[in-house]
Amino acid sequence: MVNTCVAEVLICDDSMLVRKKLRDLLEEMHCQVYEAKNGIECVAIFKSQKPGIVFMDIVMPELDGLEALKQIRELDKCAKIIMLSSTGTSAKVLEALKYGATDFIQKPYNKDQIAKAVGYSE
Repeated sequence: MVNTCVAEVLICDDSMLVRKKLRDLLEEMHCQVYEAKNGIECVAIFKSQKPGIVFMDIVMPELDGLEALKQIRELDKCAKIIMLSSTGTSAKVLEALKYGATDFIQKPYNKDQIAKAVGYSE
């Protein structure tokens, strides 16, 4: 039996290294991956590609993750948006959840957390 994850996933993080590591992990799970380096790119890619899942950093230049979260929520009230951040102060986490984040994963994350988020099982 082959388990596949055919989800389209958007990674939004200002760190190229974080995007690469997460992309590699998601591609192992057979996901179609898009990348954005800030909130402005994230919202634009979300509008054009309409991915099923968004992994989003909170602290980014130009447009932070909370503002991008709000804009995506206006476009799609059902979007699955998972905040990924190393600066996970409880206030930021609560704010993200208040604005409609589906979940919050603290960096550094592990493969099991990401697999669970995208519904992948081996």
